[in-house]
Amino acid sequence: MINRIQEYNIQEWLGKGKAIIVTGPRQVGKTTLVRHITQSLNRKTLWLSGDDPETRAVFDNISLARLQTVVGQHEVVVVDEAQRFFNAGLMLKLITDHLPQVQLFVTGSSSLDIASQTKENLTGRKFEFSLYPLSFEEMCGHHGYLAERSLLEHRMLYGYYPEVVNNEPVLAQKVLNSLSEGLMYRDLLTLDQIKKPSLLVKLLQALALQLGSEVSYSELAQLIGADPTTVEKYVDLLEQSFVLFRLPSLSRNVCNEIKKGRKIYFYDNGIRNAVIKNFSPLALRTDTGALWENFLLAERMKRNTYHDFSCNVYFWRTTAQQEIDYVEDASGQLHAFEFKWQAKKGNRFPNTFREAYPGSTAAVIDRENFDRFVGVS
Repeated sequence: MINRIQEYNIQEWLGKGKAIIVTGPRQVGKTTLVRHITQSLNRKTLWLSGDDPETRAVFDNISLARLQTVVGQHEVVVVDEAQRFFNAGLMLKLITDHLPQVQLFVTGSSSLDIASQTKENLTGRKFEFSLYPLSFEEMCGHHGYLAERSLLEHRMLYGYYPEVVNNEPVLAQKVLNSLSEGLMYRDLLTLDQIKKPSLLVKLLQALALQLGSEVSYSELAQLIGADPTTVEKYVDLLEQSFVLFRLPSLSRNVCNEIKKGRKIYFYDNGIRNAVIKNFSPLALRTDTGALWENFLLAERMKRNTYHDFSCNVYFWRTTAQQEIDYVEDASGQLHAFEFKWQAKKGNRFPNTFREAYPGSTAAVIDRENFDRFVGVS
């Protein structure tokens, strides 16, 4: 098993009378992680899978008395894929309120459903942890820095899903094609908000092709034959289902800064490439810069999340086409980053940005120095 950083983080918060909530994309190892933790506790564990229709039926509108009977003498209860249970929030609240001796674990693949069902019901009763596809840092810990660094191009093409990292390209492509179809159809198309599944597929393909570029909902709507409101709603659902994430524009001091722009990235390069069915080598591609940008942003997000680094994140651009790929605002200090696949000397940051945000730092991240940026010093 590849050790996950979040396992150590979760271990620190066990036994404090709070539910442990683990969310993230499907097939990134949430179930494996929780199973490994519960096995190490060596306590009697009840496992409830939301993917099992019979289990879901047992807990529909369950009463406290029935719940106590089902839980019995179990000291640990795991509710796996909780978003698939009807009224899961009430069930979880009953466990935390009336069975304080039970350590509750909850996993979910949709932040939309998990948040709506646990926000009020578990306020003050939970610790939340996000789990993403494997990270560069975790893989360095697994088989060594040099081995992982030598696979950089492979990771940019095939990503970090657990089923993918140790497979050869042909099998990796098959796994990713299956995963991308599952991500697009299994959870999202069960939501009432998805009225036109074909539009969802077209939208994902359009977003994949615009990777690294500023995205306009109006232009996307014209491209796929929808209206901007539907596009924005579908993007929101895709984000809450851990398929993609948005990066807003930074706008504070400069009159010609883009005020309401956004860029959209995928949580995993492999999923993005599977959506457009393109796994060509980097030497044959025109989107290497965009893939590098997506790779670095996804890895930085993992690093910030796993090491509890809190900041607001943006990109920056003016109407005069001055641009910075990525900006972090950490406690009022701005840190700007430019991403370059090819290392070059003499890269300069726009004077407009430096003048508007004095005291900010700036760095160029390329193949030679990206390690620390993604959590490996």
